Amino acid sequence: MRSDHDPADCLADILENIERIQSYVAGLDRDGFRNDGRSRDAVERCLERVCEAAFRLGDAAPALMPGQRWGDIRGMGNRLRHAYDRIRFDVLWNVVSKNLPTLKAEVQGALTRIRADTGGNP
Repeated sequence: MRSDHDPADCLADILENIERIQSYVAGLDRDGFRNDGRSRDAVERCLERVCEAAFRLGDAAPALMPGQRWGDIRGMGNRLRHAYDRIRFDVLWNVVSKNLPTLKAEVQGALTRIRADTGGNP
């Protein structure tokens, strides 16, 4: 899938939204997050943005970060938009607590490589 979006911009969007999510859940454990509707709403919205930016990366996504499950990431965006009432809390918590730190590290690495290849300009 070809994309007209700048990969550096997409990666920067992913990174920014992961950092927002991490700030929203800072200090919350699983039960605290479950009971904080405002934080859950904010996290779900930021996850939608992460998923949309992953979609916009197109074929560049697996080329930049082959270890990521891009189909699952994009699919989560569809579920958040269209099946929001069927998102299981355990899945959401696992994404936030286990998957996002790894994705964040890989996005940071890919963004660093892109910026190095372009002489510091995205």
